[in-house]
Amino acid sequence: MSAENKQYRLAARPVGTPKDSDWEFTTEAIPTAEDGEVVVKVDYVSLDPAMRGWMNDAKSYIPPVGLGEVMRAGTVGEVVESKNDAFKVGDFVSGYHGVQQYGKSNGKDLVKVDPSLAPLQSYLGGLGMPGLTAYFGLTDVGAVKEGDTVLVSGAAGAVGSMVGQIAKIKGARAVGLAGGVDKCRYVVEELGFEACVDYKSDTFLQDLKEPLKSGVDVYFDNVGGDILDIALARLNRHARVVICGAISQYNNTTPVQGPVNYLNLLVQHARMEGFVVFDYIQQYAEGTKQLATWYSEGKLQFKEHIDEGIENFPTTFLKLFTGENFGKLVLKVSED
Repeated sequence: MSAENKQYRLAARPVGTPKDSDWEFTTEAIPTAEDGEVVVKVDYVSLDPAMRGWMNDAKSYIPPVGLGEVMRAGTVGEVVESKNDAFKVGDFVSGYHGVQQYGKSNGKDLVKVDPSLAPLQSYLGGLGMPGLTAYFGLTDVGAVKEGDTVLVSGAAGAVGSMVGQIAKIKGARAVGLAGGVDKCRYVVEELGFEACVDYKSDTFLQDLKEPLKSGVDVYFDNVGGDILDIALARLNRHARVVICGAISQYNNTTPVQGPVNYLNLLVQHARMEGFVVFDYIQQYAEGTKQLATWYSEGKLQFKEHIDEGIENFPTTFLKLFTGENFGKLVLKVSED
């Protein structure tokens, strides 16, 4: 066991894209468990677009990360000390220990995971928060049904890739939007989407016509901005627009770009609804069980982009906004 706990703390509120000076790299003693607590050695940290919003001092669905606090993040790791009867040393658990090598918990926020069923990092991706986000967002908010055309942005990402696969399981058509030929090829050839359109292409709008000739019944939005407007213009009657994220807007230093084509919601008697996965925390067990069942049946697959070394957190985090990551972005922080 390492003699110290390496951490990244929020040093300043970012303006635009986070920079190195917004972080403070610190070390402190490894925590010890008090009665009812466990200490977890973090193996992997989840890097998610939502983290950028948590860095702002603004009212949101969850309090912002305080200056000087360890950066909030989802984690998965191994219990190395336990004074809680619900957990034993050697258990693997997911939780929110943040960007550090060791975390301490009273156990209420921990979920046991089984690395023999799927790779440990998968519990931060397809079998974790992104998978649950896709599951509840599409089946509940999006009310997907057989025969629907489901359009999803960020289709090669952690959430978007799951949305399309779940849509197929439900008997819907899955059409993806992704950046680059390689990502679109992956979405179609490996994930089984009916089509994927490269939004970076000069012929993007023309390329949309064929796969969306019957319109859009569910649009699952992960990016916002111009892409949201393009989708709104193609809605069918009683379509559902699921607002999951808006990564194209997170580092803006100017006002967020809102939709211009929103009146099509009126014309098409459609609705647009935002949600966060924490809304469904009481149903996590149900969702995880369903995702794991589909995974065991070979109906779901997921890809992780893994970088190593906690010292590389600031650089790796920025890959969320440049599109460099291919699949769920994860940082391996443990020292073997």
